[in-house]
Amino acid sequence: MAFTRSYKHTIAERAQRDPEFAQALLDEAATLFLNGEPEMARIILRDLVNATVGFEELAKGTAKPSKSLHRMLSAKGNPSMDNLAAIFAVIRATLGVDMQVHAVRAH
Repeated sequence: MAFTRSYKHTIAERAQRDPEFAQALLDEAATLFLNGEPEMARIILRDLVNATVGFEELAKGTAKPSKSLHRMLSAKGNPSMDNLAAIFAVIRATLGVDMQVHAVRAH
């Protein structure tokens, strides 16, 4: 039987050693939110938080309880826009990146 690893473990390791990968995850999460796929965006954000800042530090940075943040970033979570903005701000600061959004014409 082949040994398999959890994809979450693989994502966490790569995000920790590859800043461009972590940045791509953040970009993908934002794109998914803006394009109407919030469930997948929350899952990617949760994995990114686990791989980078961690939920305890995110709680400090957002002034929200860690358990509430876990719920917000679950598949069925429902973070408010204010909470989502705070989460993105902490992750952006942790990664040392800024974000810009550009609208493009649909095909």
